[in-house]
Amino acid sequence: MDVIVIEELEVFYRIGVPEEERAAPQRLLLTITMEHDARAAAKGDDLEKTINYDAVARRLLRFGDGRSWKLIETVAEEVAGLVLREFKPRRVGVEVKKFVLPEARCVAVRVEREA
Repeated sequence: MDVIVIEELEVFYRIGVPEEERAAPQRLLLTITMEHDARAAAKGDDLEKTINYDAVARRLLRFGDGRSWKLIETVAEEVAGLVLREFKPRRVGVEVKKFVLPEARCVAVRVEREA
């Protein structure tokens, strides 16, 4: 199966267990992998027959508007559901990276879901 990858899309979502942490949007990096048969798109050089990665990125940049979460696990699950519903890949993988532990480069959660 072919895979379309958006690697480390920078988004700003309100996230964190304490309310104070959710007071302002935090920088997260999202990596999205979408399994999709790209043969028809490639054969006809036709954007309509593939997943428009720009549309996915634009949607995810707005996904946090007016929302907040406590857990990156919840963000990963909801992003996976959104991508499956709106962009119709056969399978989606979502990795969410958060930068809250000064002793670590990041903390991350990965989920994979199927249509």
